[in-house]
Order: sequence, then structure tokens, then C-alpha cells
Amino acid sequence: MAVGQEITGAELNEKFQALDMPAVYSPAECDRMAEMIVEIEALKKEHNAAILAHNYQRPEIYQVADFIGDSLELAKRGRDLEEDIIVFCGVHFMAESAKILAPEKTVLLPDMRAGCSLADSVDPDSLVERRDELKKVYPDLVVAAYVNTTAAVKAVVDVCVTSSNAVKVVEGLDSDHILFVPDEHLASYVQKETSKTIISWDGNCYVHHQITPENILSVKEGIPNLKVLVHPECRSDVVDLADAVLSTSGMVRYAKESEADEFLIVTECGLSDKLILEVPEKKFYKACKLCQYMKMITLEATLESLRTMRHEIELDEDVRAAAEKSLLRMFELS
Repeated sequence: MAVGQEITGAELNEKFQALDMPAVYSPAECDRMAEMIVEIEALKKEHNAAILAHNYQRPEIYQVADFIGDSLELAKRGRDLEEDIIVFCGVHFMAESAKILAPEKTVLLPDMRAGCSLADSVDPDSLVERRDELKKVYPDLVVAAYVNTTAAVKAVVDVCVTSSNAVKVVEGLDSDHILFVPDEHLASYVQKETSKTIISWDGNCYVHHQITPENILSVKEGIPNLKVLVHPECRSDVVDLADAVLSTSGMVRYAKESEADEFLIVTECGLSDKLILEVPEKKFYKACKLCQYMKMITLEATLESLRTMRHEIELDEDVRAAAEKSLLRMFELS
């Protein structure tokens, strides 16, 4: 079934059986979801709106999404959409990124509580202070920010990176010393792949940080051909157990294209659910945690956002323009 296509409650219930969550996707609940999906689709047409959904979203959100992907893919897709309104089913910094690249569009976030512990671990004032201190020691210092940061942080850095292009971008910078914010684990991964000096910030994604080697090994036991796909936001001792270290979209492509048929998906659990639904002929095991912020986005909140145009993302133009420069620099280098 195509993304965004209307679906009945019975079809939803049948589709979600593979997720083995009968209490969540009971026949009655699926009927209720199907009614909301019909109204959401009608409101999208009425308001000339599109819904963008991150890979970690609830499975029912996929049913109303016009595009599903990682945070930067979504922001770039939002820039290129013909629709005037973007409903961003993700977390706050992601919706900001969409607004940075498409300032003329209205960007809505269904629930403003949907933040990010990683993005919250760095603020622009502290970052500027640390940058200025380090430049006294390393005059060639360049500041690189993971896209999982606020617009205000993106506005004071030299370049942004994603989990898939971080190494390439760092290698392309005309500097041997990189202050990398805010993810200490992604910084550690990049350091292993480059001869440059990476100075990391003290931050992490609480979801990925909780995953341990024991979680991986307990699943691998007894499954000899299992392919372990790990997100680089995980701890280094978890990354060391990976067959492939990939972004969320990279995991999706790998699983679909690989000749292997059994995979352990080591990231937020929403991606495992997505793969179970999209690639039913293969087996996907979980060594994951739920992100409470991603799961704050619900069909109810998405519907209400479209009904009332609530929770619009607004950015100071000076901040937006400065943040855009760091994103465009990333595009040039990657």
C-alpha cells in the first residue's frame, strides 16, 4: 500500500498483526485510527498540506505520511514540496530544520513537547564560550554540529553533519582540529575514521546511550547468520559489534538490498517496526529503546494540528539565515 493511502480499520488491524502488539492495535482501536486517517487525508487536501514523518514514528503515522525518512531527508523534501504547509511528525529540531530550508512555508509540529535530549545538551552561549577558549590553543579550529541541534546552535557553527556524512564532511574541512557537538558517541565514531583531532562535547542521545553490548550479544546467541546494524549514536563498545554502522535510512537500504534475511536493528525501536512492515519476507530482531519524545506525536495530535494550524515553528530571520549557511556548507562538502 502506498504511503498516505487511506485504509480501513480491518486493514490496519491485519497490517499491524506483524508487530505483535494486540493491546495497542486492537480491532476497535484500528477502527478509530482509520476514521482519523480519513479526516487527516481530507484536511491535507483542504489546506494544501503535506505530512513528513521520521523513521522513528509510530506505525499509524506512516499511514498519513507523504514521505518517511531521516531528519535531513525530510527537511530537504520539505524544501522541494509544492504544498504550502508542512506537518512535521518528528521532534522539534527537525521541524526547525525544515523551516530553515523552507522559510516561506508554514511548518507545524503536532506536539511542542516533542524535544530531544541530545539537542538540549548544547546551547549557543556555552558553545561560543568553549569555541573561543579552544581557538586560543587551536587557531585553525572549526566547529561542526550534528543536525540533531537547535537552529540557534546551527547558527553559531561552521558546518553541520549527519550520521551518514559526518566523516566525509570532517575530511573535507580545511582544519586539523574539529570541535564536534553535541554527540560524544558520534564524535568517537568519526575520530576512528579520520586522522584529524576531534574534540567532543559531553552529550548523547539517551535512547542510544542505554543500549549495551549485553543487549546485542543476548540476541545474537543462537542466530549465526544475524547481521547487526548499529546507529553511530550508540556507545563505542556497541558500535564495535556491528556488521555495519549506518544512519536510519542507511539501515533501511541495507536491509532491503542485502542478501541476508535476518537483522538485528540497533537504534530506536520505531525503525524496527517500520522494517517489519515494509520487508515482511525478512526477520528483524530488536536491541532497541523507545524515544519518549518521538512517541509524543500521535494521530490525534496530527489531526488537531491540521484542524487548527497549531504549533507553528517560528524562527528569527537572522538565526534562520545563519543556520542555513551551516547546512548549505554541509551540502557543499558532502
